[in-house]
Order: sequence, then structure tokens, then C-alpha cells
Amino acid sequence: MQRRPFSILFIAPSRIGDAVLASGLVKVLVDKIPGAQFTFVGSELTAPLFAQTPGFERMIVMEKRPLSQHWVSLWNEVHGQKWGLVVDLRGSGLSGLLRRSKRAVHRGARAGEHKVVEAARVLKLEDDPPSPFLYTDTDTEDRAAKLTAGEGPILAIAPAANWMGKAWPAERFANVARRLLGPGGALEGGRLMLLGAWRDRDIAGSVKAAVPSKRQIDLVGVEELLVCYAALKRARLFIGNDSGVMHLAAAANVPTLGLFGPSDDELYGPWGPAARAVRGPRPFEAFLAIDPTLSHAVCHMTDLPTGEVLAAAEALIAKTAPEAVHA
Repeated sequence: MQRRPFSILFIAPSRIGDAVLASGLVKVLVDKIPGAQFTFVGSELTAPLFAQTPGFERMIVMEKRPLSQHWVSLWNEVHGQKWGLVVDLRGSGLSGLLRRSKRAVHRGARAGEHKVVEAARVLKLEDDPPSPFLYTDTDTEDRAAKLTAGEGPILAIAPAANWMGKAWPAERFANVARRLLGPGGALEGGRLMLLGAWRDRDIAGSVKAAVPSKRQIDLVGVEELLVCYAALKRARLFIGNDSGVMHLAAAANVPTLGLFGPSDDELYGPWGPAARAVRGPRPFEAFLAIDPTLSHAVCHMTDLPTGEVLAAAEALIAKTAPEAVHA
């Protein structure tokens, strides 16, 4: 008699950054449970991140509705099956009502704990938290290779954020790009890759002026997230605000410089040995004191100097040079 595949229901976070930071759990499950079949639950934003996972069977896109009707809709989709494992990163009550052999559920955050560790705690892996990781297929990698084909190192920049308070001024990104890619720069003669959503095209346009068009790779709003992730694997350095794209870059193992102000780098700093967080003179708590709801329509990043970001970028490039890594 043929054994039924081990079925896993994975309820992912709804925000891109949180989903990427938790993505290492999926790799652990793929590695430890050969032949498992995955049903993922995600938002419209995060669902594409898991679509190329080995054993992928189904994606359920769940968008928030009034009176928690989105959970009712999800119940109607999944309650008829018995699951081998339910992984619930949203900490919902629904997952406790499903028929399953095992359940792993998010129980809440701990003070000062990085989100990668917080996610790892769901599978009791907090002592050795898995790094973020996303699966890509051959077509996606081929697309990324075609987009990034050319000569010279790639400087990837994502100049936007989901709130203007977290966005470093675009002209400063342009200045850093000009210095790094220009004569005498650490990435002299290289190319500029820009990333973000379609709504970010105006901001990205201000940064594009840093280099001639023939040295630009413009992915803003025109490529799927996994293609951007695969393209980031081919970059020499990423610089960006605290955003989902920043976490994609760190997951792609490109040296990543995250710029922080009114967000907590202890919780959300880019994860990995080649990832760094840079902030200006004010700690996160100072921003909470003047903007307790973190919602003011003002840029809080103006006190992070261009020179400090440039110096951090140059230091990270030097530290991750092949000769430095293997020294």
C-alpha cells in the first residue's frame, strides 16, 4: 500500500520582511522531511516567496477582511484535511482546531530577540536558528542571469521603504552610488541595480542619475520577488533602508548594509555574517520619544550622514573581498 505524502500547512507572516526572516524554517522542513508536500498560506505580498519550494502543492492567499472573516475563509479551505504538521507563524486559534498530528505555533515575541530567533522558536530551533532561505527554480535563475549579464560588479540599492520615516534621502543614495561606482571608488566601473515596488519608481529615478543608463539594471516594479532575489545573489553589495528587499538581499548572501533610524535593528537588522546595520546618532528609543506611533509624515533619517554610510559600505566591501574572506 502506497504511503500518503506527509502534508504540511505553513501559515506564513503577511509582511515580506517577516516572511523572509522566517523562511529558513521551510528549508529545515524540506531537508528533514523528504517528500513532504506543502500548502502555504500567505498574503498577496508574501505568497510568491514560497511558490518554488520543493514539494509545493498549493498556495492560499489570505487577505485581511472585516470581523476576521479571512480566518473563516481559511477554515473552509483547510479543515477538511488531516495535516501531518501545521506551522502557524501568525499564532492563530484556527491552527489549534485543525486535525493534525503535530502543531508548531508562534507564541509571541521576547524582548530584544531578533525575528529570526523568534521564528526559530516555533520549531524549537532557537539555539541554532536557520538563516533565511528561499527556493528558486531554473527558469528564475536563468531570468536573473540574463538581467544581470554584463561586466563589472553590481551595487544593488533599494532606496524606498513602506513609510517615509524610514527612508534615507534618495539624493544621499545617489551620492554613495556615485562615489562607489565612480573613478577611484571601491566598485569602480561597476553597475547600479535598483529594486523596489512600482510605486517607488520616482524615488529610484533620483538614484539612477548616479550612473549612465548603460550601467543600470532597473528592476523596480517590473520583476517578481523571486527573480529579484536571484538577481541579488549576483550583486557585490546591497544598500537599503529597513525593508523587505533588505531582508531578501541578506537571504541571498550578498553583503548587505541596512540603514536604520525609527526601527529597531536589534529585532530587524539584516541577518547573516556579511550583513550590517548602520544608524545615525540616535538610538531607536529616541525616535519613539518623538513619534510614539511611528507614523509621522516626516523623514527621520536625515541625521545619518552620507560619509558614515559610504565608510560602512567601503569597509564591508573590503571585509568580504575574496582575499579577505579566505585570509
